[in-house]
Amino acid sequence: MLRRVATTPAMEPLAAKKAFPLRFAQDMRTALLPLVALALLGFAANSLLCRLALAPPARIDALSFTALRLLSGSVVLLAAAGLRRARAGASLRGALALGVYMLAFSLSYVRIGAALGALLLFGAVQATMLSVALLRGERIDARTVAGLMAALLGLGWLLAPGVGAAEPWGSGLMLTAGVAWGAYSLLGRQSRDALGTTAGNFAAATLLLLSVGLCCLLAVRLWPAGPLVAYLPSGASLRGAAAGSGTWFGAGLAMASGSLASGLGYALWYRALPTLGATRAAIVQLLVPVLAAGLAVPLLGETLHLRLLLSAGLVLCGVALALVRPTR
Repeated sequence: MLRRVATTPAMEPLAAKKAFPLRFAQDMRTALLPLVALALLGFAANSLLCRLALAPPARIDALSFTALRLLSGSVVLLAAAGLRRARAGASLRGALALGVYMLAFSLSYVRIGAALGALLLFGAVQATMLSVALLRGERIDARTVAGLMAALLGLGWLLAPGVGAAEPWGSGLMLTAGVAWGAYSLLGRQSRDALGTTAGNFAAATLLLLSVGLCCLLAVRLWPAGPLVAYLPSGASLRGAAAGSGTWFGAGLAMASGSLASGLGYALWYRALPTLGATRAAIVQLLVPVLAAGLAVPLLGETLHLRLLLSAGLVLCGVALALVRPTR
């Protein structure tokens, strides 16, 4: 008599994949949509949480917000990846690029809105990666070059003087954040373990930022009217951090940005990335500025000017044109 042997839960996914590959692929595609949606909402939430915490009157200073965001994000990512994978994936260049992105991101939202910041960030990220590919001599067709030029034209129009022009310091800081994140993404292409690399770089960037922050705070304490405060756009933030300003609400926003929007968002994104593919992932990320702008109006009371809307359309269409490949 044949007896039916029950399959253990741990063996079920592998057995299902071998016995029913079509059904397994359909299950992955079904799970892909909520994973991507949650990750994109997390990326958009970063802009909203940061702007809510740092918009005048600030609930926390930018330096403390960045440190708490990195620290809480490190905890979540280390729990997801494990200490061994994080240690193997950490690099000094990756930590520097991540730290510059995080700090410039926070400092910019002291001055500009969430909708504008998200557009500048993701436009600068894609423009940086496409420009580096062009400089490296990679084969790029006329369609890609036209899309890149359109995206740069949209960013240039947004930053040009005139009615509805973006605030220069905040916009420059956000463009710096975008270039740094683009560089971090290019460095991450060499990694075989994206989640482990991100966890290690988050932890390394946390230690790096805490060291730099302590030096800055000590310099402001010893020399309150020194050049560090007078000439850097972060002077107000450094004064606030040195004075111990901030609220529990501001700290909670920073930890939510780090643990949920960043840590959990990146973990979900890297879970979906192998199935999504590199080109589709880059195109899907263009939804983040749209989500941030749509949520900033009811949640933060921001106003979307015509110049911002037209520039956003030009940037997003240009990047999509550069990334989309016609089907054969």
